[in-house]
Amino acid sequence: MSNEIPIQTVHLFPVLDQMLIDLLKSLSPDDWGKPTLAQLWNVKDIAAHLLDGNVRALSSKHQFANEGLPDINSYQDLVNYLNELNATWVKSMKRVSPQMLTQLLQVTGKQYSEYIASLNMFETARFSVAWAGEEQSLNWFHVAREYTEKWHHQQQIREAVNKQGIMHRELFYPCIATFMCALPHTYRNVVAQEDTLIEIVISGDGGGNWYLQKDGNKWVLKADKNKQSDCEITINPDIAWKLFTKGISPEFAMNNSKITGNIKLGEPIFNMVSVMA
Repeated sequence: MSNEIPIQTVHLFPVLDQMLIDLLKSLSPDDWGKPTLAQLWNVKDIAAHLLDGNVRALSSKHQFANEGLPDINSYQDLVNYLNELNATWVKSMKRVSPQMLTQLLQVTGKQYSEYIASLNMFETARFSVAWAGEEQSLNWFHVAREYTEKWHHQQQIREAVNKQGIMHRELFYPCIATFMCALPHTYRNVVAQEDTLIEIVISGDGGGNWYLQKDGNKWVLKADKNKQSDCEITINPDIAWKLFTKGISPEFAMNNSKITGNIKLGEPIFNMVSVMA
């Protein structure tokens, strides 16, 4: 087994966390109530959800067992369960002031980053990355998934209050690279000839190129292209992160992206979801 972590994110948690605290401290009272891409959640609700992520992870570290999982027999059952957990927490946090919420995020964020850094990245994670079709995942992938959660929710806040700042390569590329791990699962039922190659381009300085190739009865992500692409999809970064987190519709994303070659091969990516939704 290689000792090289495919997508390195551990070192970015403290950076992203400090940027979140600085952002929240800069908000006006009106900013906290502004609507976001997260549908029913405003800025304060998203901040509360981020706190929930810290608290849950730290509690699991303590081997704390809550009331237990309900019967989960499908992906949708899991999504429904998580949605209920999220909604219950956010509702309860309505009584907490923005100032207190920020303080709690500051305290738990540091502990959370330390906890993430303590994990063996090649051990089996407690929670698999289900949106990538995995029943078991290694810690590096679980941690990268957690990074995408913190990145895209902070970006939702930033967009709502018109304060950008995390779209640059250092912070954006690891997020989009993790999202792309959902490609083989997204294309699992797409029929194509052996060696069919799809090239996905996320434009801009923070983006990159990904190659999805038909290999036997499955699709596989490749590091490089070994032939001419049968289809090339180009998506700009702002469209990409919103599309893969269900912030915009597939139709809007497709109309604002470019597909060349076999159009049918390009369409499934616009239904790719790299969050539990």
